[in-house]
Amino acid sequence: MKFLAAATTVVLLMAPTTTGHAAPATAPLVSSTNRDGRRDFDFLFGKWRTHYRLLRERLRGNHDWYSCNGTSVIRAFWGGSGNLEDGDLHCPRRYIGGMTLRLYNARTHQWALWWGTRDLGLVPPPQIGHFDSSGVGNFFARDTYRGKPIIVRFRWSTVKGEPHFEQAFSPDDGKSWETNWTTDYTRANL
Repeated sequence: MKFLAAATTVVLLMAPTTTGHAAPATAPLVSSTNRDGRRDFDFLFGKWRTHYRLLRERLRGNHDWYSCNGTSVIRAFWGGSGNLEDGDLHCPRRYIGGMTLRLYNARTHQWALWWGTRDLGLVPPPQIGHFDSSGVGNFFARDTYRGKPIIVRFRWSTVKGEPHFEQAFSPDDGKSWETNWTTDYTRANL
């Protein structure tokens, strides 16, 4: 993303990818599946209060986290083969309006997750992946961070019956992962 130098704080806070330019693919990131996953995000539909934990510095061995709170509304379209999350974050020094567009490909049984903000629009590349039979979804994209190739992983699961999201970066082609963003959802009447 060309705005990186001017808006580093926003990028480090929210962006699932940091440059918008995918690194060259060297191997498939997602195993194939024949499982019909078009209903896998149904657990996320509705209105939520959100709690975010964000790592202050990424890929530097940092363990300093800070918190933000927000809300999200997730609606299905195309008979559940797509959904849109409209959310916001209220952090100590800023407000961010964000969204996630999720689209299911019935031919490949994979989801593509596109993330964006009001200021940036959609931020490529999309995360591609699927849920496994235990209800955990892993979605990956190759990207760069601070000029070096990384893999970005989104992981969706449930914790105590509520949706849980994690973002992690791998600087070594998936051998190790650093989680740098988590979100916990609590059902709300917004």
